[in-house]
Amino acid sequence: MTTTPLTLLSEDDVMLRQSVARFAEARIRPFVHDMDRDAKMRPEIVKECFELGLMGIEVPEAYGGSEMSIFSAVLVIEELAKVDPSVSVLVDVQNTLVDNLMNRWASELLKQKYLTQLTSHVVGAYCLSEPSSGSDAFALQTRAADKGDHWELNGSKMWITNGGEAGLFAVFANIDLDAGYKGITCFLVERDTPGFTVGKKEDKLGIRASSTTELVFEGCKIPKENVVGPVGKGYKIAIETLNEGRIGIGAQMVGLAEGALDAAMKYIVERKQFGQPIAQFQGVQFQFAQMATDIEAARLMVYNAARLKDARQPFVREAAMAKLFASQVAERVSSRAVELFGGVGFSKEYPAEKYYRDSKIGAIYEGTSNMQLNTIAKMMLSEYA
Repeated sequence: MTTTPLTLLSEDDVMLRQSVARFAEARIRPFVHDMDRDAKMRPEIVKECFELGLMGIEVPEAYGGSEMSIFSAVLVIEELAKVDPSVSVLVDVQNTLVDNLMNRWASELLKQKYLTQLTSHVVGAYCLSEPSSGSDAFALQTRAADKGDHWELNGSKMWITNGGEAGLFAVFANIDLDAGYKGITCFLVERDTPGFTVGKKEDKLGIRASSTTELVFEGCKIPKENVVGPVGKGYKIAIETLNEGRIGIGAQMVGLAEGALDAAMKYIVERKQFGQPIAQFQGVQFQFAQMATDIEAARLMVYNAARLKDARQPFVREAAMAKLFASQVAERVSSRAVELFGGVGFSKEYPAEKYYRDSKIGAIYEGTSNMQLNTIAKMMLSEYA
């Protein structure tokens, strides 16, 4: 169910949305249950995402990308999440984090070598979190030592999305622990690099088909030219990349909520109790009307943040608000969807319980809800100071 006024979308936007919706229905939905059960993404779905140009949406055509906007990426992420939030986050991380980082900060040499791969066949992973570094993202302990003709990485990463499928990893490590965040630097690591291992895959509550892994670096040698951006400026790269990433997560949560409501509506207009469809009872109508209203508000907040970003206007506060609110809406709506399904909503035979499980991650990754509130509050205080 999509209620967005078409006047908000260009003809190209409408065509993009329809194209992705058809792909999601035909090529993803038949496999959603099995991928969730097996906690494994089907390789052919990843391959088709590349073939459709969904893995390089904002990347210039010179590097094989579609040269579109963050707003276009938001539409794609939202449509995919309606069917499967796991596929949605695969595409989201590729575009709003990895491609974004490469497009803005990588040297021309790295763009020619790696960005062309990221738009055509190589999945990327964004590697910031560590066992002792979550919300305090810059308390990194992974070390990078200058060995003259190369860098050597030692340490580990946790909670890395796309770790199971990725062929290229953007890894944040510290060249000087005493310097704190000023020592953080971003390195590109290929999957088959000696000294680098993709470790344990997490067994998760939701978005199970999306791989989340540990990474281990033991004397991992990285070529000098594989540094992204200036040495010691990784903190700036990480902050600015994550700001855009939050818009993508907001879009994922909006799509998830839409998918949950759509599934519930299809059920309640057919399910009869006391001689009529349960959708005819006023108490039920109030519930799905509120769900639709919340989704529309969240969608417009996400779209607004994306439009501001595309217009090169300040958008950090709006992105934080959109991510915060959309994740709250996704959890509320998917929870209510389970209830509208009644007893079968608690079973895996119907999709409601999966949307509910998938929704919980929205309040956690790419900045917890408390961190979004912190960002919003700080920016408000600076305006009133």
